[in-house]
Amino acid sequence: MKSVYDFIGESWHKQSDIFRVRHRNDMVLWRRQSSVQRIDFPTRLDRARSLGYKAKQGIIIVRVTIRSGGQNKRAITAGRKPKQKGINKLTLKVNLQHISEQRAAKKYPNMEVLNSYYVGQDGKHKFYEVILVDPSHPSIKNDPHYNWLLNPANTSRVYRGLTSAGKKERGLRWKGKGAERMRPSIPSNIKRERRTQYKVVP
Repeated sequence: MKSVYDFIGESWHKQSDIFRVRHRNDMVLWRRQSSVQRIDFPTRLDRARSLGYKAKQGIIIVRVTIRSGGQNKRAITAGRKPKQKGINKLTLKVNLQHISEQRAAKKYPNMEVLNSYYVGQDGKHKFYEVILVDPSHPSIKNDPHYNWLLNPANTSRVYRGLTSAGKKERGLRWKGKGAERMRPSIPSNIKRERRTQYKVVP
């Protein structure tokens, strides 16, 4: 027997006419709001609950608006060598969802990012909703599902690529053959190779 969350997920993925019109009207309002907007209820309740959201004190939802596309700029006509223009091939190594999580964490520095999910896009922007948790709140401290955030190893996790979006951009979803240099990270493997390369063998 299907639950309410199953029907919510189906309506989102099927993109029915009623849902499409409602979603388009919602984005008209989203564009007028601030780039980091706190909201009362998640837009995709099924997705938020699957990522750890609960309607309790100490947990909030923030909608982040971020521009979509690459970093390509307008071509300049004078004052630079073509090599130094810096127009093409400017693709970020960080995905937009991770940038959205970092902006939400910067707006609420006393909270930790639990996870985030996609809610929509238009011609210029993408919209993500970020789940934030206050580790110092008593209801969070007493909840075994969230009190792992009190561990010092989990502080500032969004800035260290420990969220789901951060692990994706670091290539940690790639396992097996060919992914030997992904763990613990690419920079650490480069440093290790340099140490072994210049190591003096007696």
